[in-house]
Amino acid sequence: MAARKIVFISGTRADFGKIKPLIGEIERHEGFEVHIFATGMHMLALYGSTIHEVRKAGFQNIFPHFNQTGATSHQMDLVLANTIQGLSLYVRELAPDMIVVHGDRVEALAGAIVGSLNNILVAHIEGGERSGTIDDLIRHSVTKLSHLHFVANEEARRRLIQMGEEDGSVHVIGSPDVDIMLSEHLPRIEEVKRHYGIPFDEYFIFMYHPVTTELHGLRGRINEVVKGLTASGKKFVVIYPNNDAGSDTILEALSPLKEHPCFRVFPSIRFENFLTLLQNARAIVGNSSAGIREAPVYGVPTINIGSRQAQRFCAPSIVNIEESAKEVEESLAKVSSRFPQSLHFGKGNSAQLFSEHLLDEKLWEVRRQKQFVDLG
Repeated sequence: MAARKIVFISGTRADFGKIKPLIGEIERHEGFEVHIFATGMHMLALYGSTIHEVRKAGFQNIFPHFNQTGATSHQMDLVLANTIQGLSLYVRELAPDMIVVHGDRVEALAGAIVGSLNNILVAHIEGGERSGTIDDLIRHSVTKLSHLHFVANEEARRRLIQMGEEDGSVHVIGSPDVDIMLSEHLPRIEEVKRHYGIPFDEYFIFMYHPVTTELHGLRGRINEVVKGLTASGKKFVVIYPNNDAGSDTILEALSPLKEHPCFRVFPSIRFENFLTLLQNARAIVGNSSAGIREAPVYGVPTINIGSRQAQRFCAPSIVNIEESAKEVEESLAKVSSRFPQSLHFGKGNSAQLFSEHLLDEKLWEVRRQKQFVDLG
């Protein structure tokens, strides 16, 4: 029997970090031929050209695709259209047996559309989550276009059943990035600080992304946040936002911080290095999902700002505040010590569980013609 061809789609530094353990585990089995369709922010110099990190991971069969330029990167509909066009041509030539997509970005939506319309099995990683933005619409749309679901926990599984997915198509494996977080192979903090030129003994991580449904007033909100950070007198490692609409406004507000002695600003940080920085941070500040999903695994406090993560799981280590300079400054002054570890999103064995499912012949017999399953 010929090896089954599996295409993993990655559009950002974050989703590649999450799916990397799955790719590595599947590559170990002779029955699979793994391919990576790398696109999105990976291809943009402004965000660190992280396609290099994909290549450095040592995987074979990497196909780079430019789905945007500087002029179109904030137009999500055009990025979606460009991704569909490029991926469609790619899969027609490759003829994969499965397309694996992750999360809630437009690249994942493109993968699900191309797969479902070409009768290719689509497997969705980490569906069934909730958040407070356009990501919700994309994530749930990907769910309805996917045939197989690999979710983080029972809560997500129940949500997909509520959405009409067949019980047998939803598999709980945890969040794959927890595999890396709990591994013994992360770099030491001294190495990471030396590599990135971070001189701070104690620091906070700041990541703030645009909310595409709240672009009005974004300039005022990010300026308030930056004002609070600066007034606090704390030290910060700052990482660029994603490239959704509004990111240029955030980058403009971050620009003066590059010359400020209390800040070190980076377009991107390799995922393993980021995890080491997170593990040793006083807290993570902003509206990134890393503060909701990853930080609690290490017991690191989170100061979550604004509405972007409004519907997410809220661990005891998370404090929610508004985009106010006063609230930011006060919250930074009151940051607690470490919290107990939370394994709400996985126990570190996601890649193993994922491969066990793919090695089960019954999984490949799932119906391409999906049916909506009514509750009760």
